[in-house]
Amino acid sequence: MDKKELLRTTKLFVLDMDGTFYLGNRILPGAADFLRAVRAAGKEYLFFTNNSSRSPEEYIRKLAGMGCPIARSQIMTSGDVTIRYLKTHFAGKTVYLMGTPPLEESFRAAGIPLTQGQPDIVVVAFDTTLTYEKLSHACTCIRNGALFLATHLDINCPTETGFIPDCGSFCAAIGLSTGKKPKYLGKPFAETVEMVLDQTGFVRESVAFVGDRLYTDVATGVNNGAKGILVLTGETHLEDVGASAVKPDGIYASLGEMGELLAQMAQS
Repeated sequence: MDKKELLRTTKLFVLDMDGTFYLGNRILPGAADFLRAVRAAGKEYLFFTNNSSRSPEEYIRKLAGMGCPIARSQIMTSGDVTIRYLKTHFAGKTVYLMGTPPLEESFRAAGIPLTQGQPDIVVVAFDTTLTYEKLSHACTCIRNGALFLATHLDINCPTETGFIPDCGSFCAAIGLSTGKKPKYLGKPFAETVEMVLDQTGFVRESVAFVGDRLYTDVATGVNNGAKGILVLTGETHLEDVGASAVKPDGIYASLGEMGELLAQMAQS
């Protein structure tokens, strides 16, 4: 699809964060201008991150500190999707959560009954406070019959100094130990798209998932009836696209380029 036509037909941009909108604590060039162009065009945006180690409130504070204030309705995480999935399909079931204290607080605030004993469900997240005791207990619970869920499938998390193990890596270790595989949530799975649509009221054909990863950000759109847009400011390089089974609907150098095109369209 033509670059401008893709932007014209998109009503809601669901934006990845690290590697797409910012890198570490620095907003990428042109990204803030893109948000202004979206608003000027009468369109909307929503941030979505698979990183479940932080609460939405923490991301709101981080963005505000960068000069980008947003409302709670403009940020969603894989933790939010997992909470919604549990409340919809497993209301009242006990959960052992292998996650950070902020994620535990989010689960408790949503009324998810957490336990340190044998649970009905084990939920594995991006736990930057992981200990061997936590890992061992998760494995024991799964061997004893607990359902195995994971907030997202990312194997590594990018940082300014390189990659660190993410949720998918933890699940690989648990899977090798227990012989069980998890049901993954977050991007690129249907539960994420359904939550975005329910929360915003948009139809999927008018929604574009934008990010720097083909197998999560872009795949969320193209595999679920929405649009998938790749930006080349993070993990994926242009030469990676040819070898990928996931083909984006559009490729842009950055959010900055997308903002420039939106501004040009507004003037024409």
